Amino acid sequence: MLKSDIYLQPFSPHQAAHFNQVTNDEEEGGLNLGQVGATLRRRTLLIAGVTGFVATAAVLKAETDPPAYQGSFEILTKPVTGESKAIANVPQTLGSQDVAAPESDKATETTIQVLQSPGILNPVIKKIQAKYETKYPEMEFTYKSIAKNLAIASKKQNILEVEYISPSEDITRDFLRLLARAYLNYSLAERRSDIEQAIRFVEIQKRPIEQSVKNWQQKLQRLRQQNNLIDPAIKAKEVSEQINFFTQQHIENRVQLEQMASKYQDLQTEFVQQPGIAASYSILSDNARYQKILDQIQLVDADIAKRGSTFTTEEEGMKRLIEQKNTIIRMLNAERARVNRDFQSRIRELRTRDVSLENKINNLNRYLRSLAAVSRNYDNIQQELKIATESLTQFTTKHQALKIEYAQRQQPWKSLDPEFTKVNKPEAVSDSTERNLALGGLLGLLLGTSAALILDKLSNVFYTSKDLKEVTGLPLLGVVPLQKELAATKQENLVAGATQAAHVSFFEVFRSLYTNILLLGSDSPIRSLVISSADQGEGKSTVAVQLAQAAAAMGQQVLLVDADLRFPTLHKLVGSMNIQGLTDVISHDLDWQNVIERSQQEENLYIISAGQVPPDPIRLLASQKMQDLINELQISFDLVIYDTPNLLSVADANLLAAHVNGMILVTELGKLKRTVFQQALEELQIAGTPMLGIVANKSKENIYGNSNYHRQYYKQKMSVEKVVVDQRSVG
Repeated sequence: MLKSDIYLQPFSPHQAAHFNQVTNDEEEGGLNLGQVGATLRRRTLLIAGVTGFVATAAVLKAETDPPAYQGSFEILTKPVTGESKAIANVPQTLGSQDVAAPESDKATETTIQVLQSPGILNPVIKKIQAKYETKYPEMEFTYKSIAKNLAIASKKQNILEVEYISPSEDITRDFLRLLARAYLNYSLAERRSDIEQAIRFVEIQKRPIEQSVKNWQQKLQRLRQQNNLIDPAIKAKEVSEQINFFTQQHIENRVQLEQMASKYQDLQTEFVQQPGIAASYSILSDNARYQKILDQIQLVDADIAKRGSTFTTEEEGMKRLIEQKNTIIRMLNAERARVNRDFQSRIRELRTRDVSLENKINNLNRYLRSLAAVSRNYDNIQQELKIATESLTQFTTKHQALKIEYAQRQQPWKSLDPEFTKVNKPEAVSDSTERNLALGGLLGLLLGTSAALILDKLSNVFYTSKDLKEVTGLPLLGVVPLQKELAATKQENLVAGATQAAHVSFFEVFRSLYTNILLLGSDSPIRSLVISSADQGEGKSTVAVQLAQAAAAMGQQVLLVDADLRFPTLHKLVGSMNIQGLTDVISHDLDWQNVIERSQQEENLYIISAGQVPPDPIRLLASQKMQDLINELQISFDLVIYDTPNLLSVADANLLAAHVNGMILVTELGKLKRTVFQQALEELQIAGTPMLGIVANKSKENIYGNSNYHRQYYKQKMSVEKVVVDQRSVG
């Protein structure tokens, strides 16, 4: 099987890293200037629509602004010199200190700024909104819209004049009434500010103490629960008694272990000293079975001695007696082994119990030592809890005293108009239409541009072949234009045969594609390839057919194989029958030459359709018969093209690509998601699929640039053909 040394390598981790790096850079760094320009060109209608809409809305607003009602009221301010109390009798952290009251002999700019702040206006705005938003849905009840129509000035010493303008007399009157009450409440809050500061200070100091009391209570509870303590001393006594009990058991077990080990040693000595079968010893003498076997040996020995006095060892009876003795000796040895195993098992049990008792004693000793620390923690927690509780009681008492003092402070400011009914008649107030149009157009342009960039970013789609090449790092073998775009270009000079010229130009793309594929195999020719796509509907089958026709038109013997055994469609594109095909060749051992068909469009183009849909396409494509067929077809034709399913659905394409010269990946511009393409590339990397390159399909770019070469060439060609036809007609 022939493969190129350069491009016919599996999809490398470097290419995957390049794709991920470019994608991450775009997500983190945003679009570059070229991408921004391309995006704005694609979204021109959106930008124009948003700009026109905003500009129109601004003009309509300028022309439909309602008249305004102006109202005002005055407030008399007095110096806030309320009795500042020293925060006294607060334990430890609070001492006697004087809190100076703010002076307000005149309404300063700072006071006016405070009165116009969101902190004072927002509560009033919410009340107005709740009352009038249903009646006046066209109005904005926001801080910005209200504050721009509110004016506060110092009219005389200690007098503030407040003015407000709105399109509604009711809103103006109610807003001024609520605002006057809010200002009076503000003056009272200022007078009480020193006491509030003291209250806040006490509350701030009180919170951690309350939390400290809760924490110590929780610690005491957890200490008791974790250690199961009623009293540390009682618990220590219980643990000591358990230690004594297990220590006594440990000693007794150790004595038994030593005795058993001594007996085992004596047994081993007996095994060594025993001269075979004759004697019985102290330990083995207690084993009745062992002694019975010894008795049997002695009886057999007696029979052997008795018969041996008459016969030789070769006599048949003597042989039986000797064999019987050997059998009994084997029984004796087996019994000795069993006794030995019993001793070993007993010793292991005693040793295991010895380790277990020792661990229990050690654990109890460690727990006993920890009880000493638990007892100390118990005492410390009790002491800290007592201190925290006393401090909390003192701060609670001071907090209640300050609350009483806070309630005794009186309001210092006074309204000079208790009814707040001074509202003037409407005045003609309107914005400049020209200014609104300019501002609206600028704002609409900014909003439209932002919307276009955001929409394009969220789409996450490849739009140009340049983006596809830069992002993937794979060779871009060809760019297939969208046929209707190509036809639209030819509308500029409609002449006889223009439609045919458009098709010829479209066909030139695939001739160029095949030329690029030939250049990839400069060292070793490319004889077979797989064409697939990341997702469905990207035009891979159309590209496969057009590429096969282009190669056949260039004099190559080309075979087009429909390897999509799940949803075969290639026979519909080339106008062939799908009675027998690739499935029958593999599963029924048919000769491929019996199912091959010659194309009606190109003399050098042959087609093998998919045939009937098999129950398990993967099994057929992965079979040895399929590999043998690939090798045979590659020898018989100059170029074999396999049309396969998309990568994200099944593994068919990767299976075939492993046995041919490589894969060409078809991608549809303007449709393919980058995330989908990235997933397909990751699967190719995992499968180790050899990649030839990619083909950008359905491109809306002007692939011929600004050159008129193709237009002039095909126009001249069609004119020459027309003259030849006319001459033949005359002749």
